[in-house]
Amino acid sequence: MKKWAESFKSSWYTGVSTVWLMIIAIQWLTYTRTIWFDETNALVLGVLTVVAIVHVLLPKESWLRLGLKAILFVIVMYATLQRYDIFQPEGILAARAEQFSEAMFPYVWFALIAWLLFEFCIRAINSQRRILVFAFLNIVPLAALDSFTVVSLWKAVAWIVFATMGWLVCDHFRRFQSRFPKGWKAIRRNPFKLLINTAVVFSLVILAGVNMPFVQPVLTDPYTAWRQMQGTSNVAFNGTGLLQGQASASGYSREDGQLGGGFNFDFTPVMTVESTERSYWRGETRMTYTGSGWDADSGWGTLEDVQREQALEREAAPLTPTKTVRQRVTMQGDTTYPVLFGAFSINTVESLDIENGEARMQWKPEQGELHWQERAGRGTTIYPKTYTITSEVPVIPVDSLKTATATELYPNGVDPRYVQVPRGFPQRVTDLAADITKDGQTPYEKVYLLQQYLQQNYTYTNNPALSRRESDDFVESFLFEIQEGYCDYFSTAMVMMARSQGIPARWVKGYSPGNPATSDIPQQFAENENSSQYEVTNANAHSWAEVYFGDYGWVPVEATRGFNMPLLQEAVTPADTDVTQEPEQQPEEQEEQAEQAASASTDQDDSKIVPIIVGAAAIVVAAWGSYLLWLRRRSIYFFFMGLRMGGPLSDGQKIVLETERFLRFLKRKGLKREDNETLRESVARWETKVTGTEAALAPILRMFEKARYSPERVTTEEWAEMQRYSSGLRKSWKGYYPVLPNLPQSGS
Repeated sequence: MKKWAESFKSSWYTGVSTVWLMIIAIQWLTYTRTIWFDETNALVLGVLTVVAIVHVLLPKESWLRLGLKAILFVIVMYATLQRYDIFQPEGILAARAEQFSEAMFPYVWFALIAWLLFEFCIRAINSQRRILVFAFLNIVPLAALDSFTVVSLWKAVAWIVFATMGWLVCDHFRRFQSRFPKGWKAIRRNPFKLLINTAVVFSLVILAGVNMPFVQPVLTDPYTAWRQMQGTSNVAFNGTGLLQGQASASGYSREDGQLGGGFNFDFTPVMTVESTERSYWRGETRMTYTGSGWDADSGWGTLEDVQREQALEREAAPLTPTKTVRQRVTMQGDTTYPVLFGAFSINTVESLDIENGEARMQWKPEQGELHWQERAGRGTTIYPKTYTITSEVPVIPVDSLKTATATELYPNGVDPRYVQVPRGFPQRVTDLAADITKDGQTPYEKVYLLQQYLQQNYTYTNNPALSRRESDDFVESFLFEIQEGYCDYFSTAMVMMARSQGIPARWVKGYSPGNPATSDIPQQFAENENSSQYEVTNANAHSWAEVYFGDYGWVPVEATRGFNMPLLQEAVTPADTDVTQEPEQQPEEQEEQAEQAASASTDQDDSKIVPIIVGAAAIVVAAWGSYLLWLRRRSIYFFFMGLRMGGPLSDGQKIVLETERFLRFLKRKGLKREDNETLRESVARWETKVTGTEAALAPILRMFEKARYSPERVTTEEWAEMQRYSSGLRKSWKGYYPVLPNLPQSGS
């Protein structure tokens, strides 16, 4: 063990380099998670993690280390494929091995290539120049992907910059160790000063980066300028790697972390829905607003396994009756989605055209989402082409709902998740919402007033004038600056303005109803005279709000101008009669869709880790600042005393003030000077109480009397001598007794 500890200590640079390289590798996995399957990303992350741990714990090259990595490689692959149901081991060991060998392809190639690249980098990047080149080769591609894809990677770039800084610092220490071994030994004996200084520098960089104000670019980059001169939009790569316009095509957004921008209408068919009621086809909800978009909220709510014909649990809404609506969904393409779509809220799954499809479905009752686990089977993506579901659509009792007070609706308060606003949420948004809703007596009336305000005061467009934007907050920029947009703008503003008034709300995305189809309706639907078939395209992708009204449950609210949500209700709502609808001839306002979101929120872990890092950096800087103030406390004291006395202090005045400070120190130690005593008399009295005090204080007494009573001028050298004596006595004093041998000696 001692030999291993010495080896580990002597190879410290290998360990820390592995950590920095692992941090950079994780940033690439942030991007690949948008184009790889979940099991592939998890497998690569697991393999790199165990390889890095072994490399740190066993820094010396050996067959043992290589063999241990290979064994852990197989174990991680076996556990990951089993966890994601790529294969289910059955039978004896030989049968399981055969099943595993068949299921490991093509995943093994991803994991193996990642391992080999990791091993190559940790050996090849062994100098300052190579570290800088490696950082450049990582930052430039990620920056390009951040600019030209729908994935937000600026955090990943920031992490790579941070890791590069740390790596360069470690490389500097390694070279210092080899060139100056004696100095390195001195640093090892007292490393805290070095570590503190390093921590302070890193903390200052972090805080400076976090608090830099957002500034719109003054100059356009050459590529964008050239595209604008050509009269075409910028190009970008979507999540599948295909080239597309920066003004992205409409469609169901996978990522909502960075809302905004513009889009072009895409009328590519998505699905055909045969339903007994016209409805919005609901997909996913979002609860956490970040200021720029919606966090994925992947950690909220529980996922439950689903069986066919099983009644799915829903949040209770005893005061709202429901109507059963049956739908048969037929997908028109090969695109996969994270959920199955249906009218709010899905109650049962009757049929799927995929054998054992139940194993891929999970229900999240808190959010009413029917999740579909996307996985690859033998190289083919599996998503149902046809499925039949039934939904319990709420029949809104408007007359009773609009008279229900907040106390009646929320007797036990509201869930803080549904009234969440980010730190620093613009006050003028809250003030505007309060002004709009001031005449509303109930939550329903307040929501109605907000809906009317948005629909009547803002313009719908798929290409908003982003040049007007100044605020960092998405909602604030829409309400006060851009003042036009599409559904993401209206729905997000609706949710956050309601939340600012304490009304629970959440953001929902899916599809608007689509256009009535002309094809024949299957017999099982044709029996109902109200049954219809709807053709849904990418142009129908849409987002809206849902507001929680206690025992009335979640009620959809359409805030986007020109849209009319098909709600079942017992009475006609004011929205049906008062909202001005846009002309039917404007398909772009009738068939609006969510753009491909310009960025993705990396993961929930980031949203937790980053505030911790920033907070730790703030604590380090605050502690460092406090320490500097403490070191300069004498100078600060003399500075303020100089202000009181009307000018800079002379050396004699400084000696007098320093003596008074020292007397206050002695008073805390029990040696108090009486008002009727001179300082010499006090020192003589203290000598009878504490032997040695008179000899210890003689130099200070001499300089004080010269400064106070003598016409001779006190020199700067005497002031410096006074500081040495004062500081030395403070350090040497133990309890009530001065330790005379450690006192500084007078130079006179």
